[in-house]
Amino acid sequence: MRIAVLGATGRVGRLVAEQALDRGHEVVALVRSPQRYAPPARGGVEVRQADVTRPQEFPELADVDVLVSALGIGKGDGPGTLLAGARLVAGLPVRTLWLGALGSGASTGAGGGIYHGVLKLFVGKELAEKGAADTIVLAGGATVFHAPDLRVGEVGAARRNVPLAQYPRPLLPPHASRATVAALMLDEAEAPTAGAGILVPTAGAA
Repeated sequence: MRIAVLGATGRVGRLVAEQALDRGHEVVALVRSPQRYAPPARGGVEVRQADVTRPQEFPELADVDVLVSALGIGKGDGPGTLLAGARLVAGLPVRTLWLGALGSGASTGAGGGIYHGVLKLFVGKELAEKGAADTIVLAGGATVFHAPDLRVGEVGAARRNVPLAQYPRPLLPPHASRATVAALMLDEAEAPTAGAGILVPTAGAA
């Protein structure tokens, strides 16, 4: 499979690219600044310059089987980056997996009261943009992953994607390793869930 990774310089995007190679896939890294991206030494990664705020210059993806977006809001990004990315991605003729955040948009409150309070405190104004971006890509047919608090760690052996409607509201703030979320996005890329909509990547049997 040929997998394009949008946001491949980010912490989740980099893991998606590395794990995809481990699974024997070809990777196309879509990065805004190719000079800042150090592809794995083993090869297997094609780098293409891609800036979602410059859609007229976005590369063709006709040779790609699936697009995994780990697009985030960088320190130098102003409001609207996620929305620009969502509009662009929604118009692409390629199956798309989009990384979002548990507690935004359709999953507001799904992480429990404590989690929601912490999320509002640290993410704040970005929540509305994340929710709006999700709406755009969902309308375009994408599968959206509402990831909980992301941490450093290994891939969870009991990992699974849970449809948002079936996700039990936890008492304690939920979390998962970035490696686990990357693995679950690749699991979905390899074996799509029909009508998935929004999935919650979990480290254990939620």
